[in-house]
Amino acid sequence: MEAVVVDYGSKLLKAGIASPDQDPPYIIPTKMKRVLEEGEEAGGDGTGNDEEVMVDTVVRGFVSDWDAMEDLLHHVLYTNIGWEIGDEGQILFTEPLFTPKYLREQLVQLMFETFNVSGFYASEQAVLSLYAVGRISGCTIDIGHGKIDVAPVCEGAVHHIASKRFETGGVDLTNLLAQELQKSNPSVNIDISDVEKIKELYAKCASDQIEFEKMQNSYLPEQHTLPDGQVITIGKERYIVGEALFQPQILGLEEYGIVEQLVSSVSNVASEYHRQLLENTMLCGGTAAMTGFEKRFQSEANVSASAIRPALVKPPEYMPENLARNSAWMGGAILAKVVFPQNQHVTKGEYDETGPSIVHKKCF
Repeated sequence: MEAVVVDYGSKLLKAGIASPDQDPPYIIPTKMKRVLEEGEEAGGDGTGNDEEVMVDTVVRGFVSDWDAMEDLLHHVLYTNIGWEIGDEGQILFTEPLFTPKYLREQLVQLMFETFNVSGFYASEQAVLSLYAVGRISGCTIDIGHGKIDVAPVCEGAVHHIASKRFETGGVDLTNLLAQELQKSNPSVNIDISDVEKIKELYAKCASDQIEFEKMQNSYLPEQHTLPDGQVITIGKERYIVGEALFQPQILGLEEYGIVEQLVSSVSNVASEYHRQLLENTMLCGGTAAMTGFEKRFQSEANVSASAIRPALVKPPEYMPENLARNSAWMGGAILAKVVFPQNQHVTKGEYDETGPSIVHKKCF
């Protein structure tokens, strides 16, 4: 059986048999409902749904509820992919930037002791995303649901000292949009799940700060009908989501914009790598697919203070359109075709002999 690749995030888990030039076949939410056991209290929120609670399996990119993760993986591996108990295969996981050692060990322990996998490997998302576009060196800017990672990668290895992680992501942009929509539609109570869909449908990036400020005063609003039949207007709010990535002050953050963060990150790498890194920049994550975002990023890059202008990698024509959203999974599928046949992975025998710490020696 071919190896399985799993890429989990704060919003979605992507999984499937390693097929490098295809989208992951299974994409499911990581937020789960947990039914309460008899005598257990949910905290009584008055909604009448006290018999079940919502569980965030992954928070800001890292697993926060291992029981929920086990249930989620059990469903994906045995129900969706078709593993059979007693005949489990090999598995490769993508890892977010700066994953703590204890979380890496917990994952490999879960895989060998609960799921009885025959082989395990893990690799960082930044490296895998570059593999998906045929690069081993470059920079990734991964705008996830719960975090933003900026990572220079040299010869297939993340330069951790120069990398940056921000605990801001798509969920914060959704909350920002919700606040703005509430201001212009004060009589309508908009559910956050509807705001998420509105963001995906309407959010756009202004071509520059001047256009953004112009749109604040002149953009004609559109009407949008919510699932419950209520009608709201959406106007200048659609531009604030993308603008917050270039002007973080909008989110109340005292940080530089996304392009300046990239240039700052690369400045901490030896100068001989600067051109190779900046001229092979890749935007990843669902937010990177926002209308106008890539164009705005390149426009800001062209006027940045850097002597070498950051330039975006053009993906291979044979890769799917959703490459930015699924690049880590696709890169994982490419790597799985190498590490398992060449026996570079963690085997059951190695795990039994060394324990969970083997992951730091074999997966780096």
